[in-house]
Amino acid sequence: MRGFRAAGVAALALLAAGPAVGQVDAEEAGFQGYLQLLAARARAEGVRESTISQMTQGLTLNQRVIQLDRAQPGSASGAIPAFEPYRRQHVDASRIARGRRTYAAVAGQIGAIEQRYGVPGSIMLAIWGHETDYGGYTGNFDLPRALATLAYEGRRRELFADEFVAAMKMVDRGVPRSKLVGSWAGAFGNPQFLPSVYLRVAQDGDGDGFADIWSSRTDTLASIGNYFRDAGWRTGQPWGVAVNVPADLDRASLGTTLKSPRCPRVFDRHTGWKSIAEWRALGIVPQSGRWPADNVMASLLEPDGRGRTAYLLTGNYRVILDYNCSNFYALSVGLLADEISR
Repeated sequence: MRGFRAAGVAALALLAAGPAVGQVDAEEAGFQGYLQLLAARARAEGVRESTISQMTQGLTLNQRVIQLDRAQPGSASGAIPAFEPYRRQHVDASRIARGRRTYAAVAGQIGAIEQRYGVPGSIMLAIWGHETDYGGYTGNFDLPRALATLAYEGRRRELFADEFVAAMKMVDRGVPRSKLVGSWAGAFGNPQFLPSVYLRVAQDGDGDGFADIWSSRTDTLASIGNYFRDAGWRTGQPWGVAVNVPADLDRASLGTTLKSPRCPRVFDRHTGWKSIAEWRALGIVPQSGRWPADNVMASLLEPDGRGRTAYLLTGNYRVILDYNCSNFYALSVGLLADEISR
């Protein structure tokens, strides 16, 4: 046993030490060659030569980004954990209080933003609070280096090659290179947009000529509102409602044969669509005493199983899933928004 243990310790030491020097040199040489391919791609899409030089000069492979990406959990099926511990962590008193304070601080602007984009301010704030704790932490990785590294690694090459070129286009549009700092996975700013999302939906809410999702509260909220409007948010409709489900509900009759092409495991947990009136007829009871309109369509989700709080979810819930396709994420955003607006 001692021999096996010693061998195991030695193997762990090698892993901790990281790639051998020769391997690192070879990877770096490959990375520098790949940067030239990214530069050619950017050039073909109209990025200025000065921007290409600024974004690629001195860039090196980031082994830490590769480690973090490879450490991500896989998509293999397994037992789904309970939602309640996640809810307690993400819809906590501190985050609720900060959300309410931030709401009060932007009271002079948020009404106009809500009117322009048709999205409740509480939903915008809940996204901001969930993503970066209202700007408390937005990441410290150099984005061009992280994006180029992820593209070179190859697991999601096309995605990150596109995002690297999009980051170049941001600089071409006047975003300072120094602003391009964020998460290891390429998201940045208060709402944690990817570069392509910034190019598509970022808004100059305060009219100063720059869509500043890093330090402007108004631009941050307007950009999130524009994202939600673009994704199909229906004005005046809630995201969902917490409900109690009768013990004798025939769940076998509530399924659907429809399959989502995007994150199907998330949507497989939802029932088929029924109107609120139909759910009421089945004995579903709202915990708050408030219902959406009878003609609103909703699906049922029981994240912690039978006998626990369930949720009727409208089409607006699917818009939250467009931001991050996770039931736990979308539920906690909706619940945090409800608490902020109380």
